[in-house]
Amino acid sequence: MSKLYVIPTPIGNLEDITLRALRLLKEVDLVLAEDTRTTKKLFRHYEINTKLSSFHMHNEHKVLSKHISRLKGGETFALVSDAGTPAISDPGFLLIRECVIEGIEVDCLPGATAFVPALVKSGLPNEKFVFEGFLPVKKGRQTRLKLLAEEERTMVFYESPHRIIKTLTQFLEYFSEERKISVSREISKMFEETIRGTISEALHYFEQKKPKGEFVVVVEGKKKIHGVK
Repeated sequence: MSKLYVIPTPIGNLEDITLRALRLLKEVDLVLAEDTRTTKKLFRHYEINTKLSSFHMHNEHKVLSKHISRLKGGETFALVSDAGTPAISDPGFLLIRECVIEGIEVDCLPGATAFVPALVKSGLPNEKFVFEGFLPVKKGRQTRLKLLAEEERTMVFYESPHRIIKTLTQFLEYFSEERKISVSREISKMFEETIRGTISEALHYFEQKKPKGEFVVVVEGKKKIHGVK
């Protein structure tokens, strides 16, 4: 029976994977991987021998129809990214959407994703939040920041080490400098670190310490002014 399994993989510690995920990775006909070299490390660790095929942002349009044809023919595939849950700031949406259109069953397993632990341990309100992922690099970035300056829910962002200083500087410009923030990096890895404080304090910290690793930034929403409609 044709089926696509969307399988989260560890974002750092290789033990952070479910027994069901390991079983399915061994049982499916093919695993589509963002980077086969990265996935092979996981496969070697757990002695998985399933065939791998590259599926990433640079080739997904080209190979999409081929994979859909095989799935419609009755094969079962697994989709993984380098780390975390596919399609969350990673490739996967196009394939999942096409499977839904074609009536191919899609099953997404629960599992690792970076923003959930970062949000939970931030200490900031999390009953309602907005996940922004990566901000636009150039076009639309300032417009987006102006809109987010009025956002009252807690905001969650992904950021790379070479842009974190720029992003924190812009947060300081568009949000108030006393807005609370939590910056987590290398979640579940050996050098995991979380810095909490104000935006200005976080910026000062990473100006003094060279940023390394992948970042999740959690920012307090704009405080409501009571009595103002």
